[in-house]
Amino acid sequence: MTQQLEPMPTDWRRALAVVAHPDDLEYGCAAAVAGWTDAGREVTYLLASRGEAGIDAIAPEECAPLREREQRASAAEVGVSAVEFLDHRDGVIEYGPALRRDIAAAVRRYRPELVITLNHRDTWGGVAWNTPDHRAVGRAALDAAGDAGNRWIFPELGEQGLEPWDGVRWVAVAGTDRPTHAVDATPGFERSVRSLLAHRTYIEVLTDEDPEAYCRAFLTGTTGAAAERFGGRPAVTFEVFTR
Repeated sequence: MTQQLEPMPTDWRRALAVVAHPDDLEYGCAAAVAGWTDAGREVTYLLASRGEAGIDAIAPEECAPLREREQRASAAEVGVSAVEFLDHRDGVIEYGPALRRDIAAAVRRYRPELVITLNHRDTWGGVAWNTPDHRAVGRAALDAAGDAGNRWIFPELGEQGLEPWDGVRWVAVAGTDRPTHAVDATPGFERSVRSLLAHRTYIEVLTDEDPEAYCRAFLTGTTGAAAERFGGRPAVTFEVFTR
């Protein structure tokens, strides 16, 4: 019998989603986010870069503000108004103390019980190589969830008025081939399509398909693939680490 996925925890009020680029959350998480914000939970987006190296035909200095605008519009579709960018350089984000400190600072500012990030492993299901940015940010988010609660790891944060926050109870990794939990994607599905479609400039470079048809097909496929393990319901899946 196929092992069923557990429902995601619901006894939390604030979440911080930490990813490398604009569109990372929309390729899978947005339907879950829409459901959470509908329930009155606060979700904040933290992006390590502005995705400025993501479109070959547009120079980074022009691309960065364009992708920032698209990300803010995308977040608004699923009820997220707080979107912060760290301005690490797209394509060469480095795992290390500087990135961990920046994420830990955000955890202290927003005080989430749940941290969400993207696949931090070397591959996507052993089939495709993951990007250095995804690996670096995912690992740093997992580590920073603990760093934020230790006043002696980055003492300069305390000097800046950011008191330790040891209230992160879970880190949920999206895009993993080892999911443990899921969220019903049905209530937020249409908004998730609009959220991904808000990255129109980027999507039009990726595909010759009609952008809305592309978004709908992609999200239908990813959420539908989890249905067998979640009571027949299309779902957004996560690998949940308890702290």
